[in-house]
Amino acid sequence: MTATTTTRDRRDIHAEITAKLIASIEADPGRPSLPWRRSSKPLFMPENALTRKPYNGINVVSLWVSAEVQGYAAPVWATYRQWAELDAQVRKGEKATLVVFYKEYETDPNPEVADDDGKRRVARASWVFNASQVDGYTLPDAPKPLGPIERILEADRFFAATGARIEHGGERAFYRPSTDTIHMPDESLFCGTDTVTRSESYFAVLGHEAIHWSGSDKRLAREFGKRFGDAAYAAEELVAEIGSAFLCAELGITEGEPRADHAQYLAQWLTLLKSDSRAIFTAAAKASEAVAYLKKLQAPG
Repeated sequence: MTATTTTRDRRDIHAEITAKLIASIEADPGRPSLPWRRSSKPLFMPENALTRKPYNGINVVSLWVSAEVQGYAAPVWATYRQWAELDAQVRKGEKATLVVFYKEYETDPNPEVADDDGKRRVARASWVFNASQVDGYTLPDAPKPLGPIERILEADRFFAATGARIEHGGERAFYRPSTDTIHMPDESLFCGTDTVTRSESYFAVLGHEAIHWSGSDKRLAREFGKRFGDAAYAAEELVAEIGSAFLCAELGITEGEPRADHAQYLAQWLTLLKSDSRAIFTAAAKASEAVAYLKKLQAPG
């Protein structure tokens, strides 16, 4: 097979998968879910450790972003005083995250407003700490590890051949540019989703992080987003997840069909790029370039 044919076939496969991903997103794939177990609820459901009540409004966004940036595994928060009531101690030097709560008071109703009951609300700032910042607190209902995943040998060989340093441990998956390392949760934590097995989930996540790794200034020099939630960050996440879908198809992890999990993840980042109707096509092109780069690292034979 000639190099020209190989390139054409790869592009055709990638174009087909991109079209299917777009169709899945347009059909409203639902909310994404992590394919591995955390010690409690997902990060987008923060709650107070003492009252067990969920945070809402802008506080959800604030706590979600803080947890992502700082690497907190649990969505459980409380003030310094509330942690003390739970016999837990905030560690020295830990920095708090700002939340807003409202206090209600009563005043004389405005006679010019028919339905004015005289009740008023005023915003107050409060500072909370994550469960990961305290000692003496045990998260409830910690799940038990599920044991090793079933290996997919072709995928194992592929990622080993890239030469990327892959470290396992903790409850987060990410690429760290400062150390040029890929970090994966312990494989015993992977539980899969309704649409993928534990092994498929593991290698799809590893593929996502490997695409990030390929974008380092030491390799393809893609621009990384510097701030969680900005457009550059979202664009890089699109590249990584589309690239993961491409790798899953090419390595036989998902038999050529993009899973709902990919579409769910992509949909949340596309909301940050609504003004750019071609964002997904640009990301797909970059993802195809990243996959080609990873394939070049494979031993000939």
